[in-house]
Amino acid sequence: MNKLLELKNISYGYDQQPVVEGVNLTIHDQDFIGMIGPNGGGKSTIIKVILGLLEPWNGSVVKKENLNIGYLPQYHKFDSKFPITVEEVLVSGLMKTRGSAIRITRKEKEIAREVLKQVGLPGYIHRAIGELSGGQMQRVFIGRAIISQPRLLILDEPDTYVDNRFEHELYELLDEINRSTAVLLVSHDVGQIISAVKTIACVNRHLHYHPSNKISNEILASYNCPIELISHGHVPHRVLKTHDD
Repeated sequence: MNKLLELKNISYGYDQQPVVEGVNLTIHDQDFIGMIGPNGGGKSTIIKVILGLLEPWNGSVVKKENLNIGYLPQYHKFDSKFPITVEEVLVSGLMKTRGSAIRITRKEKEIAREVLKQVGLPGYIHRAIGELSGGQMQRVFIGRAIISQPRLLILDEPDTYVDNRFEHELYELLDEINRSTAVLLVSHDVGQIISAVKTIACVNRHLHYHPSNKISNEILASYNCPIELISHGHVPHRVLKTHDD
């Protein structure tokens, strides 16, 4: 498989305090990596380094030339009262390729409609963004992240604000996208993503790469990744010890 991106011995921190140290990770075509770890463990910092939003203290980021990366941030700083339509939000995801053109072309309109079908919102093309529910808005932003057909798609907690019905559809959609696009999915809930991803990256200051989605609490503990696996397989479950009435 073709190598898209490689992190080599990356370190970064804030206020002279390291948040991540010695991080190494390679992403290839059609990888589907689930990045897990505790809050504050460094997941979002690694994503920002990959996107070029942060310059690492040490190490290097090696990207395939002209690598197109789609990105869905965890939080959207977006004014729902701003007078913009779903179509305009989607097409803004093409800014790298379309430049600063004001008018939306017929081709872009067609692409936007197809993307809306993908994310389960057909017919919403002219809807004002402020009329959408939180889950619907998240679907639109997922559409915005994939509209340029990126080689690598990064999603930071994509099930935030998503309703239960679309949560299942989301992972089906990501499986479809993964047929042609590498996916890096950031989550704090390994139980939720374990059946969707192919490999696991545990981040808690350091990054430990697990080359499959077959993982246990014992493995997580050995990686110093304090995440509890509470579900596995098709039916979520938690095993509790016996107790007396």
